[in-house]
Amino acid sequence: MKQRLFGTDGLRGQGNIFPMTPEIALKLGLAAGQYFRNGSGRNRVVIGKDTRLSGYVFETALTSGLCANGMEVFLVGPLPTPAISFLTRNMRADLGVVISASHNPFMDNGIKFFGPEGFKLPDSVEDEISELVLADNPRWEYPAPENIGKAHRIVDAQGRYIVYLKNSFSPKLTLDGLKIVLDCANGAAYGVAPSVLEELGATVVKVGTTPDGLNINHKCGSLYPEVISHIVVDEGADMGIALDGDADRLIVCDEKGRILDGDQIMALSALEMMEKGRLPGNLLVATVMSNMALELFMREHGGRLLRTAVGDRYVVEAMRREGASLGGEQSGHLIFMDHSTTGDGLLAALQLLRIMVEKQRPLSELAGLLEPFPQELRNVHVERKVPFEQAPGLQAEVDRVEQALRGKGRVLLRYSGTEAVCRVMVEGPDAEDVRRHVEDLVEACETFLR
Repeated sequence: MKQRLFGTDGLRGQGNIFPMTPEIALKLGLAAGQYFRNGSGRNRVVIGKDTRLSGYVFETALTSGLCANGMEVFLVGPLPTPAISFLTRNMRADLGVVISASHNPFMDNGIKFFGPEGFKLPDSVEDEISELVLADNPRWEYPAPENIGKAHRIVDAQGRYIVYLKNSFSPKLTLDGLKIVLDCANGAAYGVAPSVLEELGATVVKVGTTPDGLNINHKCGSLYPEVISHIVVDEGADMGIALDGDADRLIVCDEKGRILDGDQIMALSALEMMEKGRLPGNLLVATVMSNMALELFMREHGGRLLRTAVGDRYVVEAMRREGASLGGEQSGHLIFMDHSTTGDGLLAALQLLRIMVEKQRPLSELAGLLEPFPQELRNVHVERKVPFEQAPGLQAEVDRVEQALRGKGRVLLRYSGTEAVCRVMVEGPDAEDVRRHVEDLVEACETFLR
């Protein structure tokens, strides 16, 4: 089996430790440049990043490799991942590159690619690029000296993305009179997100908008929604918005401080789109991690839920295949295909705000649609990712738990695509039973996967 550099969301790891080293980044630039150089004389690539200190290292290394292989590089600095997807399409570029480890702590970083249409690259293309990077003696097809690429910095990239986001919000509506708590996780959206909401008329209480290269995702953002929850209540705000480090996921809370995850946001959005006849086939696409309550909700309202493997790229692939307009993950990756080709936390927040303004109702009233089944998720560190079928003792424990749930719950074991962990999830009608089953499965994983 060939080694793969890429996981479910690009290349990721700790800075200066394989595979996130300057050498690998340089080779990635060379390989991507060689793959996407089309001979048209244009060969553009857009590079954006979040606020991590190591972003400077990988930005420089990638730029060097891409220019060496004939690409014209356009640097936009810290911008959300979905902004790079948009700019890649908007600028008719051949490739978009994001340097970010999303919700991970500052010491991690990652690299992911977007194709010319703004979609993440398929596995087959990533595999070809990986093969070039990992080859013992790679053969780089360098262009002639006069065809070496240049690097440019786009100074108005933030403004372009702000205009794009505002255009996704009805020009007949404003956010006048709304007070919003906004947590940018000291990440890529720290500049653009407050500007978008303020220009639409909202009063914004800012959190996590002072990045220093080390504080990204540190006790703030979508992994710590309790931060906005407390501030919303204290400030008497109408809504709280929490983004992650690269702003491609969204968690919100209503005016009472109640936290809503991706499943609950999808339920609200899907119902509104079905009411307006804007949800093709009444189809919602989500992953195997989404709560059973979401599946029942769609069924009760004349819709259906299609599940995919974990990872927003797989959600997007299914949406494209099925012609769906809405999809996402429980973790807050939400894709509104009418507006974007990838998950966009701020765009999703604007869609929620539009519904609130149009219906003139507080979020607490609109969002009380879905009562999730008790669900517990635990991470178990593993030294190597043993195929589950090669651990019969673990499978026996899974079978025992599933029998105990009697068809009224779910068990899901999966390995993370970006971390050395096994994720153990149990869902069922009784919270105490769920907790006990998770403990048993965690113990089994620690016994049979090490």
